[in-house]
Amino acid sequence: MTKKDLIKKALEAQKMAYVPYSEFPVGAALLTRSGKVYTGCNIENASFGATNCAERTAIFKAISEGEKKFDTIAIVGDPKAFTSPCGICRQVLVEFGLDTTVILAKSPEEYQEFTMEEILPLSFTPKDLENKGGTA
Repeated sequence: MTKKDLIKKALEAQKMAYVPYSEFPVGAALLTRSGKVYTGCNIENASFGATNCAERTAIFKAISEGEKKFDTIAIVGDPKAFTSPCGICRQVLVEFGLDTTVILAKSPEEYQEFTMEEILPLSFTPKDLENKGGTA
């Protein structure tokens, strides 16, 4: 799967967004290490706390199907600007590895590429829980 193909899948997912409040549709396409692609869109709710982002929708779909190793996620939002994942989505992504590639795209031809470590420096990961209780 090429980067452009993954971005196209994110753009297709964006069309499914349910955004009656923000009117800001976002789409995501997550490529797993096994080669499967899971898509997601943002889904808003009148109780704003119940809203779910496109990235987490795709991640949760992958996890529910047994996938836990991710290669790349493509994210599309505003066609005039790169849409970056929110803090919660960054934390959910980093749970599954710092080596996941994050593509922020305006179109299949115009995109930026980052690692999770660049997107969420000094992140809190499962490795941090190895010293439960600290060193005191």
